[in-house]
Amino acid sequence: MANRKHETGKMPLVAYQNHRFLESGDARALRILSEYLEPQARLRRAGIHHSVVFFGSARIRPRDEALQKLQELESRGKDGGTGALETMLKRARMDLHMSQYYEDARELSRLVTEWALSLQNDTRFLVVCSGGGPGIMEAANRGASQAGGKSIGLNIKLPAEQQPNPYISPELGFLFRYFFMRKLWFAQPARALISFPGGFGTMDELFEMLTLLQTHKMGHRVSIVLYGSNFWKHAINFDYFLEAGTVSEEDMKLIRFADTPPEAFAILKEDLTRILHVRPVLKHPFI
Repeated sequence: MANRKHETGKMPLVAYQNHRFLESGDARALRILSEYLEPQARLRRAGIHHSVVFFGSARIRPRDEALQKLQELESRGKDGGTGALETMLKRARMDLHMSQYYEDARELSRLVTEWALSLQNDTRFLVVCSGGGPGIMEAANRGASQAGGKSIGLNIKLPAEQQPNPYISPELGFLFRYFFMRKLWFAQPARALISFPGGFGTMDELFEMLTLLQTHKMGHRVSIVLYGSNFWKHAINFDYFLEAGTVSEEDMKLIRFADTPPEAFAILKEDLTRILHVRPVLKHPFI
């Protein structure tokens, strides 16, 4: 009886190879733990200790694409416009205006990566990190790639599938099921965050990071720069937070603004030099 085979004639699967179980509600805790342990192991193997995180809209296009789209619509309008065409033209003009943020994010990422590569022989200790998708995320990974450096992409499974951009270092591309685990990996290695104009997702990520710093839950310092002061001061009335007494003057010191890549880079370089105690050879444990 001890050697009797399973009734189906096949050996049952061990639990960790049972895909049906792993996708069930009972295994949710295992899936969550996997999204902590697997990125941790891969980042350690890659020698990644710290990151500079770029947040921003997935909808912001490169300047050449935005310009081409506007020119196509303008050529259609020469034969007489319609209300729908005028709406598209208005949108395309705004897309062209916003495309400057894509170009600036790419340039800033390049500057940060070149600086990180110049610090020591082990050049992987500080890398750019993005959400892995298009728009500002793509610009960040693209700038790092152009500088000859590696960069992280923390992608997320969504109903409308978000494809990884082609500039992520292949060994540093991740895919998450759970937003909160993805946010953990934005926050845990982050030593700087630069937030470009964005929508609900950008606001969510930015304010969560600010809350962690305000409440001293990070365990380390993080430099935060909001890029594009005109956008941010129109989108959010930070002064009214202070006037209403819902934040303190000390809280507001967590935020600084920049409007050009050199200006933002100067802030990041100064802060990271202090935060990381930059010296010729820098070795820090990742966790």
